[in-house]
Amino acid sequence: MTPYTHEQPLDHNLLIDRLQRGREALLLELRKIIVGQDDVIEQVMIALFTGGHVLITGVPGLAKTLLIRTIAHILDLDFKRIQFTPDLMPADITGIDVIEEDRTTGKRFMKFIKGPLFANIILADEINRTPPKTQAALLEAMQEHRITAGGQTYELEEPFFVLATQNPIELEGTYPLPEAQLDRFMFNIVMDYLPEDQEVQVVTSTTSNLSPDIRRVISGADVRAFHSLVRNVLIAEEVARYAVRLTRATRPSDPTAPDFVKRLVSWGAGLRAAQYLTLGGKARALLRGRVNVSVKDIQALALPVMRHRVLTNFYAESEKVNSEIIIRRLLETVSAPKSGL
Repeated sequence: MTPYTHEQPLDHNLLIDRLQRGREALLLELRKIIVGQDDVIEQVMIALFTGGHVLITGVPGLAKTLLIRTIAHILDLDFKRIQFTPDLMPADITGIDVIEEDRTTGKRFMKFIKGPLFANIILADEINRTPPKTQAALLEAMQEHRITAGGQTYELEEPFFVLATQNPIELEGTYPLPEAQLDRFMFNIVMDYLPEDQEVQVVTSTTSNLSPDIRRVISGADVRAFHSLVRNVLIAEEVARYAVRLTRATRPSDPTAPDFVKRLVSWGAGLRAAQYLTLGGKARALLRGRVNVSVKDIQALALPVMRHRVLTNFYAESEKVNSEIIIRRLLETVSAPKSGL
């Protein structure tokens, strides 16, 4: 793709075409490495084209890290990988002030050495293997796109994405992510095992001498332009209201919440969930060649947006009901506008 420059006029029709061509180019390169996982790939692309952060959950060996590394290689952006471990400290990722001496004058001064967070794409690998104190060091960066250290604030270069992986919390040696940390992620994408035929394809390709050549096809300027384009997509009030009603229905204190939510949920999704449902719906519509958001766009993203924002209680645990079951029941319960389909 020819690099986009800020001097070019923002023709939305051209950008829509460019976004769709960018999607096809990204998929073409990605398919050289990644087999299957269509829903996972689509949701990661939606997050990239809207500026959201992504948490990918799955057991080891499902190519979570490989997927993110490959996407980062396809995008012409600065990429850093951080391996989260139990002994990782906040300064290890944000940076640290060190004392330096001017050799000519002998005067000492403080100099900030930037950490790996100063990049466009951050792979936070196995993020739940580090204690909450270090996890919290990401909060300001993910929300404000800046870092404060030694009383000074440092802006992060745009675009800025955190693509994190985590193993299920029931595995040994993991720390549950704090709710405030989880809420910063647009999506919590669950990556599952491949079907048998696709596993055979993976086994065959990864045990050969095949070494695909991956090209960089999308620039940082393209990604920033896509962010602006997505936000300019209009959404009907009834569809936006559906996203809000779906979110409010997860809150046991809300009068509109169904009885099963009031009985099984201790804490529901906040306003950010409705915002991400709407923003993600806009990107999903554009990726499908539409300039209007449908109810199906909202429904398709309900699980990745809300599965980490709905906290069940001990009654749900005793009945083996998790947040996904709650959300699926809500999709059947909360009435959708007929004209928004």
